[in-house]
Amino acid sequence: KMDIVFVVDDSGSMGEEQANLAANFPKFVSVLDQTRAGNGNPIDYRVAVTTTGRSYKLLGPFGIPDDVKGDDGAFRNNCGGAKRWLDKSEASQSFACRAQVGTGGPSEEMPLECMRLSLTERVADGTNAGFVRDDALLAVVFLTDEDDCSFQAKTLNEGFGDLCEGNGAEAPEAYVLTLDQIKGDRGRWATAVIAGKTQCQSSFGSAAEAKRLGRFVTATGKNAVFSSI
Repeated sequence: KMDIVFVVDDSGSMGEEQANLAANFPKFVSVLDQTRAGNGNPIDYRVAVTTTGRSYKLLGPFGIPDDVKGDDGAFRNNCGGAKRWLDKSEASQSFACRAQVGTGGPSEEMPLECMRLSLTERVADGTNAGFVRDDALLAVVFLTDEDDCSFQAKTLNEGFGDLCEGNGAEAPEAYVLTLDQIKGDRGRWATAVIAGKTQCQSSFGSAAEAKRLGRFVTATGKNAVFSSI
């Protein structure tokens, strides 16, 4: 069994990347459908999609708060359906639609924090309850053209993106320990980061170097891969 979470950047720069992701989702599903477990049987998988957006209050130069709204780790059900994830029988028809999460999310991307929220607080409050199975492997796939800027603080000062390497930002390595705790063992989960390995540009636009996500991959070790967006 495998439970797969996609954390997709829904900020304003991601329109082309999301379209490309949706176009390639059928290939991803096809690979999953052809994969066999050690006993030769097909794997039993489910897929969920959330975004990089977390809610917070942003204080401007005059102390006037701006309420920024994000999904806070809630799995998207933007294409209808009985629940917030897709089982194997539903993936081929509905997965590409779920990938189109829009580009109206917060401009400061928090993929690691939103991943944590999706598997902890959104499970505890019932939003994503039932997705993670004790006897399944867990896979988390991140897709973004920016670096991670994960905070747990509820109120942030304007320009806080410059502080992502400290001063309140959560250490990327801490999220590795979070996943260890959720699954009980490093061998029970894996991750793939699709982001800027370096600052880069292509026909799909430009991407910043994802240094913090690179640290997360390094801390995870052999169960992580880092591919260029």
